Amino acid sequence: MCAIAGLLFKHNQHTFNLTTGDALTLILDSTKHRGMDSCGWALYREPVNDTFRMRFFIPSGQSAEKETTRIHDTLTKHQVSILATEKLGCTLGIKAEFSGDLLDLTHAIEKELKPVSIGKQLDILKDVGKPFDVAPLYNIGAFNGTHGIAHNRLATESGVRPETAHPFWACGFSDIATVHNGQITNYWIMRRRLERKGMTFQTENDTELIAVYLAYQMSCELTLEEALKASLDDLDGTYSYLVATPDSIGYAKDKLAAKPMVKYENDEMIVISSEEVGINRLFPGQALETTEPAPLTYGLWSRTV
Repeated sequence: MCAIAGLLFKHNQHTFNLTTGDALTLILDSTKHRGMDSCGWALYREPVNDTFRMRFFIPSGQSAEKETTRIHDTLTKHQVSILATEKLGCTLGIKAEFSGDLLDLTHAIEKELKPVSIGKQLDILKDVGKPFDVAPLYNIGAFNGTHGIAHNRLATESGVRPETAHPFWACGFSDIATVHNGQITNYWIMRRRLERKGMTFQTENDTELIAVYLAYQMSCELTLEEALKASLDDLDGTYSYLVATPDSIGYAKDKLAAKPMVKYENDEMIVISSEEVGINRLFPGQALETTEPAPLTYGLWSRTV
């Protein structure tokens, strides 16, 4: 088992009394019994001018300073202008200006560095541990952006490391991230197909495959809804997954619908959790009308300014 979570505010103005980061963390804490190995958040902020948010894994201890210098030197070599840096947990966050092609940059640096995410709005923060232990290390509670997705992981097919925690960025494509509960059984077939089309992978985690698959489909001029629909035919297995983009959260569920996903919607927001207890945690004492998407369905919820 794993747990997925999502939160999207429909408009810039709302009356909800928790930060986006705190709300997602409460959902994760309520469903941590579904996976206690690692957790993570993909958070979307309003863009700042034309700058990129870049995040990289770095080692702990004395090696961190050396790796930080190496990241700076590598990015500078590839015409990235670094404006600010911040170390959080096992990652280095960078605000930077870059006018080139992001996919080309990723191909150039991925064998030297360990990117977590790159985007104008996206910032992925993830680590080994439980939500209430990890969230303070990454200042998740201070995040109060437009939307985000999050995940608790029970490791099955790959090791327990920050790199294999969810969410996953669609490597080389700005602002696309996924979380997933289930298993993609045709992972290697789909991965080889995508690699032949020039796509790259950082791990052997099947959730990363979903992100890369959707990004590739959209690079071929499919809309996100069309890519979600296509995934129901192309991805085998049992799964419920969420994908986030700069202004939306989408989902898909396989034909068996063995992996749960519950949704609550009101005039201000959309909330998604693997179990109803995660949504109830945000609205204590209230009777909520929740729904669960049907088997072999997909959907998209978008923000309106």
